[in-house]
Amino acid sequence: MGIKLRKLFSGKTVLITGSTGFKGSWLSIWLHSCGAKVVGYALPPKSRRDNFVICGLDKKVKQIHADIRDVKRLKSVFSAYKPDFAFHLAAQPLVLESYRSPFDTFETNIMGTAAFLEAVREQKSVRSAVVITTDKVYQNEYDGHPFVETDPLGGHDPYSASKAGAEIVSASYIKSFFSDSKTAIATARAGNVIGGGDYADNRIVPDCIRALEAGKPIEIRNPSAVRPWQHVLEPLGGYIELAAALYKYGKKYEGGWNFGPNVKESFSVEKVVDAVIREWGSGSKVVSAQKKKVHEAPVLRLNIDKAKKQLGWKPKLDFKDTIRLTVEEYKCKFKSPGTYYAQRLEHIRFWERL
Repeated sequence: MGIKLRKLFSGKTVLITGSTGFKGSWLSIWLHSCGAKVVGYALPPKSRRDNFVICGLDKKVKQIHADIRDVKRLKSVFSAYKPDFAFHLAAQPLVLESYRSPFDTFETNIMGTAAFLEAVREQKSVRSAVVITTDKVYQNEYDGHPFVETDPLGGHDPYSASKAGAEIVSASYIKSFFSDSKTAIATARAGNVIGGGDYADNRIVPDCIRALEAGKPIEIRNPSAVRPWQHVLEPLGGYIELAAALYKYGKKYEGGWNFGPNVKESFSVEKVVDAVIREWGSGSKVVSAQKKKVHEAPVLRLNIDKAKKQLGWKPKLDFKDTIRLTVEEYKCKFKSPGTYYAQRLEHIRFWERL
């Protein structure tokens, strides 16, 4: 991301839903470093180790703790702060949790997206809005082909289906309410994102770190599952580029966009675990038997040609650097919240220079 793009966000008000989450907190750091006035709207952090907490973001951004489904509250926040940009990341983000709480997952991910778009529709200050979904929105026939943005949407598990629903809701709002508006809206579909500060349950890298810190073997649920792994900075760079294009050029950049690694950088869960152990310097693994196996796609890959050709965005980190930066971020030793924040900034600037 160049100087011109940083200047575009400097002094602008940016509203981020899901700002206390993993990706939302990293995005808050990045845009705050550009000089943006960041307003976060999200539930409180889940633990003291979450990236939002350890980086001291409550002292750097304006944070409102509220539920994305509270459309009245959300509209009032948009009205009070009049954002130029809006990013929607608030979600129930876990496949296994969606099996335990399907109704909450559908309500949060579909109606939460509708609430966000309603708030954008009423607040005319918003020039650019990006709705973040997932690579799992595609109807997956498990043939291994990299999904393109025009492939059919679907979803076997409640999480994937709810995110496909969020895509359909977004497309409907764009066509129904924004065709004659100065507001431009797009959706962004990223792969499996890793990086420091993520401690969610049932995610392979946080599971690795918890096991390594405790001196226990890492339990692997689906060792052969292939995913488009990427460091958190890769898709965030894409979201920022997309938001800037929507702001500057409008409707031309609406629609869905894939942000993932190059196809050859898609690897199995077991390869990720082995790489984390090597980078950590110690550890072991064991394949665990699931008491009740739930459906998860065996293979997911994304075609990112559209973002490369039309946005000029491309992934900058190979698999080795992705794992190296991630483990380095988890190994960061606490001295003060400024320690973590400074390291995150260092890695952001490293990515920008590549």
